Amino acid sequence: MSKPCILGLTGSIGMGKSTVAAMFAAEGVPVFDADAAVRAMQGRGGALIPQIEAAFPGSTDADGVRRAYLGERVFGNAAALARLEAIIHPAVAAERQAFLLEHAAAPMVLFDIPLLFERGGADQVDRIIVVSAPPEIQRARVLARDGMTPEKFAQILALQMPDAEKRAKADHVIDTGTSLAETEAAVRRLIAGSKGCC
Repeated sequence: MSKPCILGLTGSIGMGKSTVAAMFAAEGVPVFDADAAVRAMQGRGGALIPQIEAAFPGSTDADGVRRAYLGERVFGNAAALARLEAIIHPAVAAERQAFLLEHAAAPMVLFDIPLLFERGGADQVDRIIVVSAPPEIQRARVLARDGMTPEKFAQILALQMPDAEKRAKADHVIDTGTSLAETEAAVRRLIAGSKGCC
């Protein structure tokens, strides 16, 4: 039985990845959003709450993970971050596998994975799509977010593979520094050209 062509979508912070993922979904491509899966598992009644609370006492309450509190505990602390990732990553992998089974008959699926290269997930997809925009546009988008500071932006960038390296490793690059209409047209062209990519 043929399996779906798996497209991996990634890109640095502020590059428009979520917007592009929504465009794929609007074209009928099933999208697995790794961040959304994590939010669900960390939300009220989420499957990971007991493990996270055990590893980081006081980091959860009735509504789930206290994200700001947990973020302060792990941000800039490599050992704590590794402990958290050891809880989250296997759970996300299981969710992704379930998603693949659910959409086994689809011609293609999209994995929206922010740290695709950084966490070694590139070998799990058939084609890699990187979203990219000029640095000044990226910076303006990120600094417009609530609670974001230039220092925090710099710290996040330091944890991510540089945009130029991501583009060099990509099978496809989608420029999000253009108009939404131009980006949508690029998405449609990519979908049309990716049929039967496996």
